[in-house]
Parts: sequence; structure tokens; C-alpha cells
Amino acid sequence: MLVHLRLTVPTELSDPVRALLLEHACTTNITLAEGACLQPAGDLVECDVAREQAGALLRRLEDLGLAAAGGIVVTTPTGTPFDEARRLEAAAPGHPDDAVIWESVQAQAEAGAVPTVSYLVFLVIAVSLASIAVITDSAVLVVGAMVVGPEFSAIAAACAGIVLGHWSLVGRSLRLLVLSFVFAIAAVTALALLARWGGAITVEDVTRARPNTGFIWHPDLWSFVVALLAGAAGALALAIEKTATMVGVFISVTTVPAAGNLALGLAFGERGEIAGSLEQLGANIGCMILSGTLLLAFVRVAWPWVTARSERLLGAQPAGKAGAR
Repeated sequence: MLVHLRLTVPTELSDPVRALLLEHACTTNITLAEGACLQPAGDLVECDVAREQAGALLRRLEDLGLAAAGGIVVTTPTGTPFDEARRLEAAAPGHPDDAVIWESVQAQAEAGAVPTVSYLVFLVIAVSLASIAVITDSAVLVVGAMVVGPEFSAIAAACAGIVLGHWSLVGRSLRLLVLSFVFAIAAVTALALLARWGGAITVEDVTRARPNTGFIWHPDLWSFVVALLAGAAGALALAIEKTATMVGVFISVTTVPAAGNLALGLAFGERGEIAGSLEQLGANIGCMILSGTLLLAFVRVAWPWVTARSERLLGAQPAGKAGAR
């Protein structure tokens, strides 16, 4: 698949930007509307580029000063059914599905570190569902709570910030994680106290044997292994923009369920439940950040080499079929 670039080019940068696009081996459909841009004044330039080379081209545009003085908009077409697209995709090293555009990774990470009302609402709902799962001993509700929870966006943002060396992003991500979980746990604890005083739940609902949900506050070796694998999978999905894979990450790790159990433990003053839930929550987040950071570091250092040489093992794309996906 090709990537489409829409460039707002100030007048003083028009010549070098046009020369760069025309000379690049993996660009096509280059169009120019002279004087079309009003703010900043200049030209509107558009082109398509093989996804595998999009990151390198964006960096060269940034080196020219376009990111600072003009505008760069990156979009992915739903389809590119023409021969030149197939030729470019086949000529570019690696496979489009393996391509990493670090500018896109950074943009997603920045967005994931922003505290929003919707983020907090989703997290409160997820922790509430997890608490009900504990009370009813429902594994189905545990899965539902995991899917609703939005916390992995902040975890992925922290991983990307570490690898890219953007420490302010790391700080914002970790602050969002801590404060949002504190807020959600406090909100659900307050709701649990109201339910306790109203007789809707009792201490036995929290402390009794729960064969379907007891695992969410009893961390063991496999809890750490699952968190490490989920963190790596989520980081790779972020890098190559496989959003569907994120659902599998969400339902693998018991961060939100542990938070729900913690809220109930606080409401009833059960120290064992509190300690186990805190250990599970902290270990899962820590392991995901560790493995996600290591995976993104590997992708940043070795991924182009690995994907370019993968064609020797997996076979190069046929020029006539590369765009037919």
C-alpha cells in the first residue's frame, strides 16, 4: 500500500521540495498547485510514496525545514489499484505491512499521553465492570472490563517516549497512568462503599473463593510472562499500525481487573486483597513497559535490516500483485 503526502510548502521551500520528490525513486502521482496555500503562503504539493520508504522521505522533508515552516499531512488510501503503485511496492525493500513510520508512531504516542474526559470515563467504567466481575465471579465480565480499559495507550506512549528519547512524553504518560488509575479506583471505591452501606454487597462477596476471577489478584510467574508478551505485542502493533491486534493485548493483561479488585478491597479494608491487587497491577504495568520498550528499541535499530532481508526467506512481492490486497 502507498502512503499519500499532502504538503503545504512555503514559497522559499518550493524548489527543494519539488526536486526531492521528483528525484525520489519511490514516489509517484506528484502534483503541484502553485500559490494555492494562503497560510503559510506557498504551494500545495501532493504525492504518493511506497510505505516502506515513507519514513525516510518524511525525515528528508523535515531536514529541509518543511515541518517547521510548512505542513505535512500523511494519509493511507483505502486502495491503490494501478500499475505504478504495484511497481513501487515491489521495488521497495521489505513488505508494506512491516513498514514503520516513526513520525506516525510519535504522533500516536503523543495522543496516548493526553488526559481526556473520555479516557477517564472509559477507565472508570472498565474498573466498575471489573468490580462487578469480582462480586459475581464472572470471567466474561473480566474480559469485558479488559476490552473497555484504555490504559494501554498511555503504556505504549511511555515505551515510545523512552525509545525516541522524548522524556517529557515519558513523564506525561506515567503521570496519566498513575493519576487516572488513582481517580478510577477512588471513584469505584466510593461506589462500592455506597453499595456496602446499602447492603448490595458484603465482605463475603469479596473474600470468598472465586474460581473464575481469583487470578486477578494472585500474581504468579505466568502473570509476568503474559504481561511481557502483551507489552511486546502491543508495541509492535503500535509501530506497524495494526490496531486490531490491540484487542488481543487488552484481553491478555489483568491491569483493569486488578484495579477493580483493589477498589473492593479498599471499600472493605481487606489488606490481603489490597496488597495482591497492587502487586498485580504494578507488575503488569511494569512488565508491559519493559517489554514494549525493548521491542520498540529492536524495531528502531534492526527492523529495516530484518524486513529487507526477509524477502530472501519469504520471497519478494510480485510486481503485478503487490497492490492487490
